[in-house]
Formats: sequence, structure tokens, C-alpha cells
Amino acid sequence: EAPAAAVDTDAKEAPMLAELVAAGELPALEERIPANPMVVEPAESLGQYGGTWRMGLRGGQDNALLTRTIAYEHLVRWTPDWTDIVPNVAESYEASPDATTFTFKLRDGMKWSDGEPYTADDIVWWYENILTNEEYAAVHPVPSWLLAGGEPPVIEKVDDTTFTVTFAAPNGLFIQNLATPSGEVLTRWPMHYAMQFHPDFADNVDELIAENGATDWVNLMDMKAGNFPGTPYDAKWQNSELPTLMAWRLTTAYGEGTTQVVAERNPYYFKVDPEGRQLPYIDRVVYEIGEDVQVLVLKALNGEIDMQDRHIATLDNKSVFVDNAEAGDYGFIETVPASMNTQVIALNLTHKDPVKREIYQNKDFRIGLSHAINRQEIIDTIYVSQGEPWQLAPRPTSPFYNEQLAKQYTEYDVDKANEHLDAAGYTERDADGFRLGPDGNRITILVDVQAISQNWIDTLELIKGYWEAVGIQMELNVMDRSLMYTRKDSNEHDATTWGGDGGLDVVLEPRWYFPFSGESLYAEAWKEWYVNPSGVGSLVPPEEPPAGPKRQMELYDAIKATGDAAEQQALMEEILQIAADEFYALGISLPAPGYGIVKNNFKNVPASFPNAWLYPHPAPTNPEQYYIEQ
Repeated sequence: EAPAAAVDTDAKEAPMLAELVAAGELPALEERIPANPMVVEPAESLGQYGGTWRMGLRGGQDNALLTRTIAYEHLVRWTPDWTDIVPNVAESYEASPDATTFTFKLRDGMKWSDGEPYTADDIVWWYENILTNEEYAAVHPVPSWLLAGGEPPVIEKVDDTTFTVTFAAPNGLFIQNLATPSGEVLTRWPMHYAMQFHPDFADNVDELIAENGATDWVNLMDMKAGNFPGTPYDAKWQNSELPTLMAWRLTTAYGEGTTQVVAERNPYYFKVDPEGRQLPYIDRVVYEIGEDVQVLVLKALNGEIDMQDRHIATLDNKSVFVDNAEAGDYGFIETVPASMNTQVIALNLTHKDPVKREIYQNKDFRIGLSHAINRQEIIDTIYVSQGEPWQLAPRPTSPFYNEQLAKQYTEYDVDKANEHLDAAGYTERDADGFRLGPDGNRITILVDVQAISQNWIDTLELIKGYWEAVGIQMELNVMDRSLMYTRKDSNEHDATTWGGDGGLDVVLEPRWYFPFSGESLYAEAWKEWYVNPSGVGSLVPPEEPPAGPKRQMELYDAIKATGDAAEQQALMEEILQIAADEFYALGISLPAPGYGIVKNNFKNVPASFPNAWLYPHPAPTNPEQYYIEQ
């Protein structure tokens, strides 16, 4: 391997910034970074400044790729190997023994990307005027992970660089949640910018509401500074004027009519390498927007994508990427899935149609559908024989592995399938051999699937045949992701298919183990009862769940109420055993390790790292220390 390129360790900032300093257009480096900047150890070697990191976004709502690459600047963060949590924006933190009070020390002299000071005032302002503001909270309730004893915390300033977060009851998962994408909310509200859209601080808010076509000040605030990932109000991607703490600040926002999202280095970024050289090494990040995944694949094959796995790195594409590696001048990275299933099929157990609800809630019906699926054939056909039949259960390497949960009802057995469907009470059939429901009509399941997920579509085509063989009609409902979520949020879906999150991040991502969040696609109404019992802002009325899921919710609340890891483990194991007994949704197979591509001159990328949402890969591997060898 060639030796690392020569690095000028005397140059403590990027040439593009040094030029601005020399021209008097930017303060000197020591005035831009905190007194105690965060030191980032390079994965391989000290980097060179310069260059552009090129990636590809899919369509107009691919915020997740942006979050996974340049947005991971929380108070704390995961280590690259996902074994620990370390300070980040916070210089340090302490937790009380009973997990009720958390004290954070910020970095003295830290600044927003526009040069304004970042202090405890920013966090307290957000807490007092956004999080707990009655008008704002009526639209955006306090997130469940920020509640303990049913109450939001009290956040208080100690001094300019110190603040406390105090809960009414123990919040044993608070620090872990801060390290996930949810935790960004505490570091995303620049007081000096946001207050101009708040009626308590600005006199011209009514004019701004009219100018921006907003409905009220809350809607205006959402547009300008809102921080709600997965919604139109994720302003950090829609508004390039919003100051940030990220390594790169947006210069071209993610909006209608743009073909790119562009971010350039933040002159006030708070991290340095071991030689005291300000990060990031790379000057700018450019995301080309393509509606068609195949366009992104072709860009990658042509060497026009520097490092990426999202969208392009499918099993189907692997052989093409391998064959073209030399011509495209790239190599490969391994992504270790945190997910536990290639594809979940989730019947809507709280369907607004009472007949469909009765059918889908019948456990024998779900067991029958499961036994009807030839999982090994799917694995061999769709996943090139990679993986094994698997339900919705933690991965084999997880300390939470539960064999019953993983393997029950995975046997392909048409006789057993028919026995369970008969036991469910659906023995009557029409002239075409399809089973009839309690209303005398043919049972037809419409499965929503997003158009870009070809493997899922191909799998469903196979399952359609398997289910027809036991008298159940299935139809595919192919659509874009936004429509799929609209139908889910309105409780209009018969069934939805998605990936199986929660294979390694079991405690923080239990969406498939009980109705825990909006991603628990099988029980929207039960989920609402747990996370939003008032029903404020929801299209689906909350509905009290049966004993099993209700007990799981109590157990999960108990997990959040203790900081004792052994107790948390025991409680989670009980939740998983109830999940095995309930059998909410169907899985197909255990995912094999994935891959990504990385250009041969794109350095400091680990050879292997986890692939998860709660570890929003590759962000915890410190992209600010990636560099392009010139």
C-alpha cells in the first residue's frame, strides 16, 4: 500500500478558510473554536484538506441519508464500534445514581456556524419556549423518551457552559437516547435565530406568517427552525439560513426544484485532529438528487460517488460492483446489520375496518400465513442463499436472543398452514377457492410496499402465490414512501412491509417487539395509547391495547425507570417472551452482512461498521476525519 500523502501539520485550518482570514472576512482560528475543542483520532492517518464528498439522494424525502452522514452532532455520541457513549458537543456529563439528574458541561467559546456563541442559554431557551410552550406542545407533544413519570424534565442553567436536566422519575435510557438520532433536538435550536419567529420575542411575527404562507407562529417556527426528523418540518435540511453545529453547513437546501443538496465546511466547527488542525478535512459535501436508484448505481459504477452504501449496495448489485471495481477505482466496506429481518409483513391489527381487524387479530390466521411461506425458496431466489428463515427476533449474537421468537412458525408446511387457517374459523371458500371472512366476503389482503424496494416487491410476488395455495388472496399496493406513511398514519393500510429493525439495538429499538412507536406498523392505535394518549396531533384515536401489549408497555416503562443494566436486561427478556406469545407480525429471513463502496483515494473510513438507524451509520465513525488523498 502506498504511504499516506504528505500532510502539512503546520496548517491548522483549511486553505479556503485561511484565505478568508487573510482577507479579513473571517476571524482567526483561535477565535472560532472553543478553548477545549474535541480531539478526533483519525481512523488511519492525519488527513489532507480539500475536495468534495459526492453522494446520491433518492428523491425529495431522503433526509435519512443526510442525517446519517453530516448531522450527528449531539451532546453525546456512540463510539465508532458502538460499544460506548462519549461526550461530543458536551465536554463532559454526569448522571446521578438514581438516573434522575444529569449535569452537562459545554465547551467554553463554542459557536454556531454563523459565529454566534453556543451556550447553555440556547438549550434553556429551547426548553422554555419550544419544548414546554403550550401552543407548540399542542402540535408537537414532548417526545416519549424525554418523559419520566409522565412529565418532561426541568432544564436549568447553572452558568454559561453548564446546565442540568432533572426528571420527576428515573430515566435510565436518557443518555442512550441522546446518542441516537432523537437526541439531536437538544443541540439544534439556535436561540438568536429562532427567537425572531416567536411571538414572545418578535413584534413582526404576523407579517412573517403571511410572507411565508404559514398558518400560525408554530407553523412558521416549524418552517424556519423546526426539528422533527421524518416530517416536512426538519428545517435543518430545508432552510440553509438556519445556523448549525454540524461539520458542514447547508449552502443549497433540500427543496423542490433543486437537483443537489450542497454543504460546505463550517468555519466555526468545534473539532480538531491530534495536531490541532481544525476539522473537517473535506471542503464540501454534494448530494445529487435522483428519483431512480439505478441512476445512483450508474454514478457509483462510473466513480462519481465517493463513499456510500444506502440505496445502491443491494445484493443484486454486488456482482456488478465487484466486476467494475477496478474501472470505477473503488473498494468495499462491510456494513454489519443491526436489523434482524430482511422483510417484515405487518398486518394492521388495529385496522379501522372492524371485519379486517377481527381477521388480522386472530393469531391462528397469522400463524397459518407464516407456515404458508417458503422462506428458504425466498432466501435462495431473492437473497442469493444468504441468511436463514427468521421471525422478528434479536440476532443470534445479541444477549437478548430468544429461540422461540426467532424460529417459531418458520417451517414451510402447507398442511399446518391450512390447519391454522381453518382453526381461525375461515373454512368457507368461494368458487375460486379463496377463503371467506366473517362477513361472507373473500379475504383479500392489500400489502403496501414502497416502489423502490424491488427485493420486497419480488418477495411479495412469491408470497402471493404461497398464500393463494392456502386460500388467501393478496394484492400488492406499490407506492412511494410518503404515500405509504400517509396511509399508515391514517390507519388505512391492510398490511405494510418494512425492514426488521432491532436486531442488535434491542432495548432502544423495540418497534417490532411491542407497539412502541410510529414505526410499529402493525398497531397504530395501540401505539398511540402508549406514546400519545391524549391523541393530540394524531389522525388515529388512541385505543387501549389487550393485556399482552399493555404488560409490555409497563415493563418498558420499568426499564426506563432504572439505571441498573441487569434489571433492564431481565425486563427486556420478559418483553420479548410476551412478543413470542403474541406473534404480532411475520418475518422472512435473517439479513447477511451488507457492503458499501468507497473510492480508493477516500481515506479514514473503517473497513467495517454497524448498519443501523439508532447508530446512524456511518456518522458515528466521524466523517469529519474522512479525507480525499490528492
